Amino acid sequence: MLTERAPGPELMDDLTLATDDLRQNLDELETINTWLGGYAPVLHALARLRPRFPAGRPLRVADLGSGGGDTLRHVARWARKKGVSAALTGIDANAFMLEYAAAKSREFPEISYRQFDIFSPEFQTEPFDVLTCSLFCHHFSDEELVTLLRQWRAQAGLAVVINDLHRHWLAYYSIKWLTRLLGGSYLVRHDAPLSVARAFRRQDWVALLARAGITHYELRWRWAFRWQLIISEQLAVNN
Repeated sequence: MLTERAPGPELMDDLTLATDDLRQNLDELETINTWLGGYAPVLHALARLRPRFPAGRPLRVADLGSGGGDTLRHVARWARKKGVSAALTGIDANAFMLEYAAAKSREFPEISYRQFDIFSPEFQTEPFDVLTCSLFCHHFSDEELVTLLRQWRAQAGLAVVINDLHRHWLAYYSIKWLTRLLGGSYLVRHDAPLSVARAFRRQDWVALLARAGITHYELRWRWAFRWQLIISEQLAVNN
């Protein structure tokens, strides 16, 4: 079991989904990420990259598959605390999620939200310093990911920061048990364990990056069962 990435789709992959159940699911995901340190990989990566931030203008960050916008709100708090000027953009294909995220981000004028198909030429011309994505890559097939990794490397002026799950039996059964214990929505009870089954082991990332022709990156395991991947030409090779 879990020797290979499981096929999808997850229920949340339905772009027409726009219900109170989805709103509850987004709230649940924020709670789970907060409890399990799910924002640390992105914030740690930004801290590592900070000496290379552009001078004289805000740092342009796009969060791909931004969902409820919780990652961007954590980035905004981090930037304020560190005195970093930032223009943060949430990118999602689901209009309901964008409206939900915007409503929860009213206290953060530095955050905006835009609807895009990330495979579209229109999105690929958008300039950003850092592209981030959290729990997003596992929604795509290996073939799609190779295309996206190439695209993101070319599009990001400074770095691509990926925060995604480690495919592991303990993570799979733990999240399955946790979401049922907490009485989670049918969406989170279905999608959370499937997300782990669709996720990655180290050799998966190494193979995907090689296929995409990417050699300059850092790949680290982080608690709880996360991979932190930083892609930047300014990093050493394959460390």
